Amino acid sequence: MQSTPYNWDDLRFFLAVARSGRLTAAARLLGAEHTTVSRRISNLERDMNARLFERRPQGYTLTEQGNKLLVCAEELESVAIAAQGEISGSDYALSGAVRIGSPEGFGTYFLAPCLARLSLIHRDLDIQLVARPRVFSLSKREADIAISLERPREGRLHSRKLTDYTLSLYASKAYLENTPAPKNLTELGDHRIIGYIDDLIFTQELDYLPQISKSLHSKLSSTSLIAQMVATRAGAGICVLPTFMAANEPDLVPVLAEKVQLTRSFWLIVHSDMRKLARIKTVSDFIASEVRSQKARFFFEG
Repeated sequence: MQSTPYNWDDLRFFLAVARSGRLTAAARLLGAEHTTVSRRISNLERDMNARLFERRPQGYTLTEQGNKLLVCAEELESVAIAAQGEISGSDYALSGAVRIGSPEGFGTYFLAPCLARLSLIHRDLDIQLVARPRVFSLSKREADIAISLERPREGRLHSRKLTDYTLSLYASKAYLENTPAPKNLTELGDHRIIGYIDDLIFTQELDYLPQISKSLHSKLSSTSLIAQMVATRAGAGICVLPTFMAANEPDLVPVLAEKVQLTRSFWLIVHSDMRKLARIKTVSDFIASEVRSQKARFFFEG
């Protein structure tokens, strides 16, 4: 029987570099030295007699041959993942890493304490929470589970709605002691508004201000929801904040609550190839259960 012309394991290194675009980033994902990643890529190119990447100062980009291999490598990866889900025993399957990508506020204020409990239940799981204001690509394996503000419309993704949640205007007690609270939307325009940087909003679901009033503009802006809340707590102005965050801040009080109530949704998304893996299913079901049991936290109570 003819031997395999290359080391199958080199494909893991190829996929990591293809998805991250950098040796150092791929090395972090793989838990390897960047020199090892470079050597494995060179070995694969030699064994396949093809140049798979263009090496540029800004990173690695796939060649035409590299893009062809990427399709095949991802198909093989999907088969391997499906096989693991079918034949692995539950004890084995509940070990290893599960990376969860989440919006900053939900990840920090809700998921982090929940996952702390999960880590005590399944001690062999390596739970990784990436709480950042961005969209996570599951096809590029940037996360195993993603929490999104939008339901995906395309791709081999499986989604389920976790919950709706409300947002309201909030200000600090100190701010309102020095500046009378607005009585209507017209007076709201006279206040300092805290919000997102318009051209850096990563999803239109966060573009709140035009929905409240076309004349509103942020005077203090940040890509970070937590930074916005901290600035609000410090008395910098009035901000749209999720109820599940602001309601636990004793220094914050709602403003125009009877006039301004926004609703958004959280979706839990996994790649279709991975949803049946025991570790992915366990973490996904745990998150959904925690949201159901604490659902009241996500809605404004006047």
